[in-house]
Amino acid sequence: MTREELKNVIKNIVEDNGCELYDIEETMEGDHKYFRVYITKPGGVNLNDCTAINNLISPIFDVEDPVEGKYFLEVSSPGVERKLTKPEHFEKSIGENVKVTTNEGKKLKGQLKSFIDGVAEIGKEKVNFNDIKKAKTYVDWSTYKFDE
Repeated sequence: MTREELKNVIKNIVEDNGCELYDIEETMEGDHKYFRVYITKPGGVNLNDCTAINNLISPIFDVEDPVEGKYFLEVSSPGVERKLTKPEHFEKSIGENVKVTTNEGKKLKGQLKSFIDGVAEIGKEKVNFNDIKKAKTYVDWSTYKFDE
């Protein structure tokens, strides 16, 4: 099974369980490899969603083994402060606060006002998607009031 076919199988499993595939990430943390499947849904993802999808993906990985060697499979929400790595991530984050670092090292921070034809409007500035090195949403916790 190719990577694209595996992604489509995962996407179908996620969607069959009422969620949407946000992203797939393979990463190394210390001596450990991780294969992460990030899912979303209106109203938020819960532990039952993650467990059900993990239990359906895991047997496929026993046969297809997407990562060489030992690894951990994780299924989770991308979180309230999440990476934006694809154009569709920007499209779905309009109205949220974002932090962006461009390929030249310029840092932008503010509300994502629009994302049209691959150009993100952040505050009063615009940046082309191809010029973005890294981006993520963030929460301005100073605007929240917590009960004491």
